Amino acid sequence: MKTNTKQLVQLALLTAVILVMAFTPIGYLKTLGLEITLIVVPVAIGAVLLGPKGGAVLGTVFGVTSFIQCFGMSPFGAALLSISPVGTFITCIIPRILAGWLSGVVYAVLKRGKAEKASVWIANLSCPLLNTVLFMGSLVLFFYNTEYIQGFAATLGAANPFAFIILFVGVNGLIEAATCFVLGSAVSKALIHLKK
Repeated sequence: MKTNTKQLVQLALLTAVILVMAFTPIGYLKTLGLEITLIVVPVAIGAVLLGPKGGAVLGTVFGVTSFIQCFGMSPFGAALLSISPVGTFITCIIPRILAGWLSGVVYAVLKRGKAEKASVWIANLSCPLLNTVLFMGSLVLFFYNTEYIQGFAATLGAANPFAFIILFVGVNGLIEAATCFVLGSAVSKALIHLKK
């Protein structure tokens, strides 16, 4: 099987995993605020196996499914959609594309350098961190001054956007990062070993 065909098969399988996770309870753990998303795991794995382009494609799939959630499946997303459809579209999709692409870049750069042994671990940790930072940055950019988000900020006692991001993400971001770091790295390493 040619390399391109193998990569397409891997991309198709990871896309299928994202779709299953997105539309079943295993993809999103519901909390009072943001949902804890485990979909970053296949995106990170794809970024390691398929490079920046593969990471970007899988990030796009993640982003599109995230936007679809705003149409009644996610109360938080539905509220954002009612405030600004364009802002919601950008917030759901662009950060996910960038997180997948940048994680692939991180892996590619580290793999060629002195941090080769840690490259899989760092790339799998960077994906959820980038996803959180970029998503929250976009959320603040488009929605921070809205009554809806200001309600969250007041409840959390956040005096500024930076404090809001830290308090709003909190445990959710740590769980996503830890899950992707452990599970994503283990699966990535196993698949890299199989490829060899």
